[in-house]
Amino acid sequence: MTKRTINIYGARQNNLKNISLKIPKHKIVVFTGVSGSGKSSLVFETIGAEAQRQINETQDSFVRNRLQHFGVTDVDKIENLNVPVIINQKPLTGNIRSTVATITDIYANLRLLFSRMGEPFVGYSNVFSFNHPNGMCPQCEGIGIEQTIDIYKILDLDKSLNEEGAIDFPTYQPTAWRWTRYADSGYFDLDKKLKDYSEKEWDLFLYAPQHKPLNPTSKWRKTALYEGLIPRFERNFLKGEAQERNRYRNKLERIITIKECSLCKGQRLNQKSLSCKINGKNIAECTALSVSSLLEFLESIKSEKFETVLHEIKNKLNNLNLVGLSYLNLNRVSNTLSGGESQRIKMVKHLGNSLVDLLYIFDEPSIGLHPKDLDNIIKIIQKIRDKGNSVLLVEHDPDLIRTADHVVDMGPLSGINGGEIIYQGTFEELKNSSGLTGAFFRRPNTYKKEPRMGNEWISIKNAHLFNLKNIDVDIPKNCLTVITGVAGSGKSTLISKVLPQQYPETKVVDQSAITASIRSNLL
Repeated sequence: MTKRTINIYGARQNNLKNISLKIPKHKIVVFTGVSGSGKSSLVFETIGAEAQRQINETQDSFVRNRLQHFGVTDVDKIENLNVPVIINQKPLTGNIRSTVATITDIYANLRLLFSRMGEPFVGYSNVFSFNHPNGMCPQCEGIGIEQTIDIYKILDLDKSLNEEGAIDFPTYQPTAWRWTRYADSGYFDLDKKLKDYSEKEWDLFLYAPQHKPLNPTSKWRKTALYEGLIPRFERNFLKGEAQERNRYRNKLERIITIKECSLCKGQRLNQKSLSCKINGKNIAECTALSVSSLLEFLESIKSEKFETVLHEIKNKLNNLNLVGLSYLNLNRVSNTLSGGESQRIKMVKHLGNSLVDLLYIFDEPSIGLHPKDLDNIIKIIQKIRDKGNSVLLVEHDPDLIRTADHVVDMGPLSGINGGEIIYQGTFEELKNSSGLTGAFFRRPNTYKKEPRMGNEWISIKNAHLFNLKNIDVDIPKNCLTVITGVAGSGKSTLISKVLPQQYPETKVVDQSAITASIRSNLL
């Protein structure tokens, strides 16, 4: 048994057909094949999942119960696995308090720098945290925006609380569990229309703080508290868990008004924290810069005393620049990043470590990248390999496939017609293989000589979200239109954000994962 390869025997996960193979270590191994051919089933759900499961098994039961649970993989045996580092396309999760600066730890370094070098001295690093009471803006509580609910958009004043359904919102409709708090409170005549409520009833219905009702009905739970509709909405959907907001996002968007915080002007921090500056900029102004602009600003700071922390920040910024993210603003909220941007940020977090003999697994690292940025990604992957690590890539991009030390082509087709290994070996020999991937590399490039011309147009006017500079765009109807440009040029913002705002009937099919439970299937 050699330890220079990862040996897999009898893999049957999903559509894999009892395959066995040996994967060379300390190489860049690219898994190719049509979508659904079994690449992810082999790389992520067999190799990655089994490696992670075995790592988790080394922990004590207390820690294991708090880690992600992996079932036993449908494979006879896997030998010589390394510790896995799985970098997938799942968008970075987080709430409005999570930004590019916080998830890359650049903000922690900036807080340290301002607490030591900023003038005037206002306190230590927690004073510059918008998540800490000492630093956050007292009005918006550190989120930079003010959210108000227009409750009248879900109320029908001509209806009552009974079966007519005066509250038009999920979980507040007649017999729903949140509706019962109002119906069973004993405060309201259920047959009385909202427009006929007295001032006292209206105040109780909309604004009352949490309390135990005086004379509730017999259905009222003893431990339950009554709360007015507006504070309850704010608690559940503005200040509550992100999962609750995401579940009803479409409904909430039509009743919530968002505007910049009138006190901090979107900078999240209190005035004391914002008064501390370095070379004329406070910490919020620094994070409002793009990666490349902040690098330029830091280069202008000359200080031997603080060179260590300056070097740390510049090193992280250079790594973001290296993966083609120089355009990102550091205060960009993390859940607005695309899957490709999220994956590259995860990649950056591993560039600075000195760990070796790890098993890196990437899911299409080329996705969302302009060809000009792909060379840097290739160099990073090669750098990870050259440090003594093994790299597995699931990839479709021809240029990245060409860089492989070893190729595993899956197929021949997808689903039940896939799950087999069509070819293993070098890229040069792949071109002569019998699979669809080999056929692709043998054929010449072709282009459509007579494209369809449009007669009607979808007009986008004055697009100015994120980095869009008040642009007007006309898109032809009944045609296939491709929006191109370097990463960060505004493609996704224009099509996924601005277009649906101006044309609400737009259906957006993006890279977001389908959220469902274990009971959900394709049927």
